[in-house]
Amino acid sequence: MKFGAVPLADALGAILAHREVLPGGTLAKGHALTAHDLSSLADAGLSHVTVARLDPGDVDEDAAATRLARALVGDAPGLRLSVAATGRVNVIADVPGLAALDASALHAVNLTHPMITVATVPDLHRMEPGGLVATIKIIAYAVAGRDLDAAVAAGRGAVALHRPVIDRVALIETRIGRDLGDKGMRSLALRLDRLGVAFTGRTRVKHEPQAIADALKSTDAPLLCILTGSATSDIRDTAPAAVRLAGGTVTHFGMPVDPGNLLFLGDLQGRPVVGLPGCARSPALNGADWVLERLLCGLTVTPATIAAMGVGGLLKEIPSRPRPRQSAD
Repeated sequence: MKFGAVPLADALGAILAHREVLPGGTLAKGHALTAHDLSSLADAGLSHVTVARLDPGDVDEDAAATRLARALVGDAPGLRLSVAATGRVNVIADVPGLAALDASALHAVNLTHPMITVATVPDLHRMEPGGLVATIKIIAYAVAGRDLDAAVAAGRGAVALHRPVIDRVALIETRIGRDLGDKGMRSLALRLDRLGVAFTGRTRVKHEPQAIADALKSTDAPLLCILTGSATSDIRDTAPAAVRLAGGTVTHFGMPVDPGNLLFLGDLQGRPVVGLPGCARSPALNGADWVLERLLCGLTVTPATIAAMGVGGLLKEIPSRPRPRQSAD
């Protein structure tokens, strides 16, 4: 692509690089100059204009952005592309889910040429319908076809969406001492609704292993959550013991995400069991969100998965936190 100031006589069909305000109107940046435009520029006293002109083999910005966006998304369900404008195409979620991004492929795309760019939300970021997953922007007015070819090859299929595969969730909540109300139930229902997953309701039981175990066995929901009236403080505590008593296993306790440290993860005959930390009573983001969202979308969550959440796992303080991370001076 050629770029620079040229005499008006050489500017026909070129792309205007900067907006020009004329007595009879405005010529927008990116506009392909016509004979009438050149006459208007001359009438305004201009003899030169800054333009871009494509070389053989160049692909204009809108066509390039569209081609790259189509390659990135491929036939991934649940995503759509906006119409290209000024070298930009957006990837938009049509359904709820988690962004599924191949970071290494996207890095390769962005290293192809500085004028070819892709920006995305973080991998596994929760998406709601209408949410922006990625934006593809061709910074220049055109890029060389060979560079676009390389970007397309590097990024093919790098943007997708994990959609929920679990359709309903049950909550077992224990009571001990004072009644903690319905905050936990409402917050869980809100979290599920964001992903289009049904909440089958809450079963309230005594804070005893047998009572929790009986409740676990009495529901056929494919994912089970336990929220205890007293925080779980050990893998041998009441709620984890109840999972084992019901015939299940506890695979992990604790997580390096704050708030959310006291989460535990188990399995009951192939159904995930999540022991929610007390902070899950708040709708604010906490470690349980990341675990629940992955499980709902059919992703495997292991102790290694949870351990990897520590980087970026220091979240915002929540007003209901009984022991703030930092006390007031």
